[in-house]
Amino acid sequence: MATNHDSELRRSETQDGVEQSESVTVTPATPKNNATSPAIWAKPATYLVPLMVGAGLMFAGDRWFASKPSLAQQAVAPTTVAQIPALPITAGSNFIATAVERVGPAVVRIDSARTVTRRTPAIFNDPFFRQFFGAEIPSGPATRVERGTGSGFIIKADGLVLTNAHVVDGADTVTVALKDGRTFSGKVMGQDPVTDVAVIKIQASNLPTVELGNSEQIRPGEWAIAIGNPLGLDNTVTAGIISATGRTSSQVGVPDKRVGFIQTDAAINPGNSGGPLLNQQGQVIGMNTAIIGGAQGLGFAIPINTAQRIANQLVAKGSVDHPFLGIQMATLTPELRKTLNSDPNSNIQVQEDQGILVARVMRNSPAAKAGLRIGDVIRKVDGRAVTSADEIQQAVENSSVGGTLRLELRRNGQTLNLAVQPGPFPTQTAQSE
Repeated sequence: MATNHDSELRRSETQDGVEQSESVTVTPATPKNNATSPAIWAKPATYLVPLMVGAGLMFAGDRWFASKPSLAQQAVAPTTVAQIPALPITAGSNFIATAVERVGPAVVRIDSARTVTRRTPAIFNDPFFRQFFGAEIPSGPATRVERGTGSGFIIKADGLVLTNAHVVDGADTVTVALKDGRTFSGKVMGQDPVTDVAVIKIQASNLPTVELGNSEQIRPGEWAIAIGNPLGLDNTVTAGIISATGRTSSQVGVPDKRVGFIQTDAAINPGNSGGPLLNQQGQVIGMNTAIIGGAQGLGFAIPINTAQRIANQLVAKGSVDHPFLGIQMATLTPELRKTLNSDPNSNIQVQEDQGILVARVMRNSPAAKAGLRIGDVIRKVDGRAVTSADEIQQAVENSSVGGTLRLELRRNGQTLNLAVQPGPFPTQTAQSE
């Protein structure tokens, strides 16, 4: 997730497929003879009689087959055909158009601007450089204004807008434009870079709002509809399906985030950031946030349940406390164990084949204070077996700052139990669990 305004993980690459075909020549089974034989005309009855008899049989056969059901009819007739549930299409329209008509007025464009100051390196103030370059060297700091455009959606009629944190990151001014042409000055109530969620407040009332769905109930293969302002093209609609759920931040390529992303093949482009991802009923199930460069049809959205939970905390106190242990982990496999044990430069020697390997412990972190060490292999969290690093990260996220997590781990062939008290996530370092 890039830090400049609405710059996303974007690259595109197209590979042309080459279709090959083979030309097949069919050779007749018998050779063709174009010579005319007098013997054929000498015995016409010999040839005409079989032809007439054959024609009669064909006519009789047609009448007989006409009185019988076809093979297809005989096969289908006794079979009950299962009814396929109809898509939610209304008369004179379709479910995508209906969803867009309902939600579109609550989708907004967010324009942000920030002033960036570029300071002149101190060495350029040296008289030696001044003597040779003179006025070509700037004498003071230079400033420029960076502008970005993203999307958002209204969740409360009194002007509460949800968007991505990177859309408004560092913004001096924020302007919210509605589909009906009205514009409002927006105030950022809070932003959470760990989940990339931000809340904006505009002074208005009786605004159109979206209906929030339940992202825990979505399934791969269901319809997905995206609305936003990609590349400055306001109110653009794309559609596809839910490709997958629970994509980890490491899989998406943003290890500093703590989100189980929704994957969709609905087209997501720069400017879609912060816009809603809808189900076929027109309910918001996610907030579009990122794409993977070098791929097509791979867009990602923050589940709306996560976005709503973070938004509630931002509205209440302007910030979010994320529990933090201060370790880097890797899911242990026999291959990883072999690689580590055979590497002469590795300071980790592993005896276990399964579990979560502690690859790093930050100094003065909650994990360090609890006694965790590099090379420890975590097997259980609060009595529950874990098989991947993502499970531990989720367990930490579900805990509370100042609470207690009990870890069962293996160290040098022995089983140990440690109690760790998670601390607040140091967002300025953007360290992953």
